[in-house]
Amino acid sequence: MKTLILNGSPRPHGDTAALLRILKENLDGEYRQIDAYRCNISPCIDCRYCKTHSGCAIPDEMQEVYPLIQECDNIVLASPIYFSEVTGRVLDVCSRLQTYFCARIYRGETPIPKPKRGAVLLAGGGDGSPEKAYGTACTLLHQMNCREIHPLVCSHDTDHRPAMEDESALAGAAHAAAFLNREM
Repeated sequence: MKTLILNGSPRPHGDTAALLRILKENLDGEYRQIDAYRCNISPCIDCRYCKTHSGCAIPDEMQEVYPLIQECDNIVLASPIYFSEVTGRVLDVCSRLQTYFCARIYRGETPIPKPKRGAVLLAGGGDGSPEKAYGTACTLLHQMNCREIHPLVCSHDTDHRPAMEDESALAGAAHAAAFLNREM
């Protein structure tokens, strides 16, 4: 079992990391974590290369991520919630999924034939709702052929209670791992 984790948090020991720690402790198989704030991945520049060619013209670390997307069994998108949305760096990195959209729509290809499972872990405070961020995350997971997505795992009161003290969210992260550990 292989799991790709896309981490959209800038804080390596923050609330999102607390949820990821529980997920990883309960996850079977191997995993690879891509940290959006520490990787060298540029956003899509709409150059239209992928409209007629496989892959992406930008020569950066995303070229190493595309094979991981192809071979993994599960994909987890984890992010803080900023203004009711996943972080800008998650959106930057995931804008590069445009190549899969173009493969399907313009080139008539199936860019990711292997079906996957997905999960979304969100952490945030403030007064916004996590629903918009969850909807965006699910859209991104669908672009990577996640056919089954675990219900939202969210610690949404981090202004007053750190995620590491949110028993419901921590249990949700462990449950998400159990969901991902099942055979397809």
